[in-house]
Amino acid sequence: MLEHPLPADAVGKLGAWLAGDGAPYADGTGEHADRYIPASWADILPWPAALAEQVGHKPTSLSRAQVLAVARTGAATATWTETLIASYVWGQGDNGYGAYRLGEILRPAPVGELLAQAVAVLATDGAVAGYRRLSGAIARLGPAFFIKFLYFAGVAVVDAPGPCPLILDQRIARVLRAYTTRLGEEIGLEEPAKLAAWLWSDGGWTSHRYDVYLRWAHVATDQLAGSTHWPLAPDLLELALFSGAWNPYKSSLGPSVSDTPSPSRSAALSGPCPGASGIPPWTRTGPCGTAPS
Repeated sequence: MLEHPLPADAVGKLGAWLAGDGAPYADGTGEHADRYIPASWADILPWPAALAEQVGHKPTSLSRAQVLAVARTGAATATWTETLIASYVWGQGDNGYGAYRLGEILRPAPVGELLAQAVAVLATDGAVAGYRRLSGAIARLGPAFFIKFLYFAGVAVVDAPGPCPLILDQRIARVLRAYTTRLGEEIGLEEPAKLAAWLWSDGGWTSHRYDVYLRWAHVATDQLAGSTHWPLAPDLLELALFSGAWNPYKSSLGPSVSDTPSPSRSAALSGPCPGASGIPPWTRTGPCGTAPS
């Protein structure tokens, strides 16, 4: 994937997306929003002041910029529970079960302390170390959602080393799975789809797999910036992949990724992910960075 981060058709599709549906995000992904029902989260505390009051059943918009504002407050006060809440609400959208799940996550006493420890590790050792610190640390909080927390915390923390965290969820993993299958077919691997499913499962990714994703996203962003008017912002690529801007599947590989229902940023929390052993050379990648706004 480092040697071939994006094929020509991907560069064309992503460039077209940026000129069309993605145009509002050309200067930053902050306006990317999801909708939630405030009253559905009435029992969640401490509720971030930057979010709408927890009353009313009218769908309310919550943007990345609003969640980032909560994260910046968290960085200033060294308290991170509200950032987890805001990022979780944004990720779940209007799914009815989200508030119950979040309540279960927040119930154990040391959640705030564990979040602060993870951000401290992120600030000193980088995104992958922060990911490793949160893996399995908080009951019921899997990678699909603690990655979102790390993403916003990573933007708020000044001078954290290495690449900033990026969101990885089920939908993006399926795009990467499709592209890995395609690469495997092109180089003549046996059962490339099976290998790709092993590498890019729907959830439960190891810290190594997350590192691979960050490195690939940086290389792919550099490629796009050199070929189109794409800005040096890997989180814009993340948003484009989530939005279905590029379908890596050949016609023989089944349904389009964009045909997979995805009403919100909510993603599966299940599915094991393999370790680093036995990974072919075309899955190894280089460093990454991001510049969200």
